[in-house]
Amino acid sequence: MNNPAPSDVDQYIAQFPAEVQTILQQVRTLIRQAAPDATESISYGIPAYYLNGRQFIYFAGYKKHVSVYPVPRQHEAFEQVLSEYKGGRGTAQFPLSKPLPLDLIADIVKFRIWENQEKAINKKAAPKESEDCFSLLAAPARRALLNSGITTLPQLANLTEKEVLALHGMGKSSLPKLREALAGQGLDFRA
Repeated sequence: MNNPAPSDVDQYIAQFPAEVQTILQQVRTLIRQAAPDATESISYGIPAYYLNGRQFIYFAGYKKHVSVYPVPRQHEAFEQVLSEYKGGRGTAQFPLSKPLPLDLIADIVKFRIWENQEKAINKKAAPKESEDCFSLLAAPARRALLNSGITTLPQLANLTEKEVLALHGMGKSSLPKLREALAGQGLDFRA
């Protein structure tokens, strides 16, 4: 007979062996310390945390690892260090056989909080049409810019078109929209 799905994070953690519970509690504590106002719940059967009405981080326990997601694998601040850990494009698997990289996880949580707050601010703000070009892009292109730390048109103008196209998730169809937005501010891609 299958165990019922956990209804809260305490129940979720309690289903693991004691040594894994300790590690999951460490991850939970990191998240709660970084985001004391976050709402904690179970989503997709795992612990999920919400700020500003949006999910910003999940974690999960497995037989041989603990996962945290989504993680900014493509962001330059995390790309190299996260390459040391298995996982998909947005997931990091931290093996139970090694010490948990608490500082790295804390940095990921802080980054995800920052992204969440940026989304909330952008949603509330009424940006000028030329500055709102990122909202005209498809979601993968917007994420590509955000994961690269590009949140303004002047930052975008510091890149060449080739560098923009090299961003994971950015397609050629985004370039005309970006060119138009840059031109509206008297800017252009770097030559």
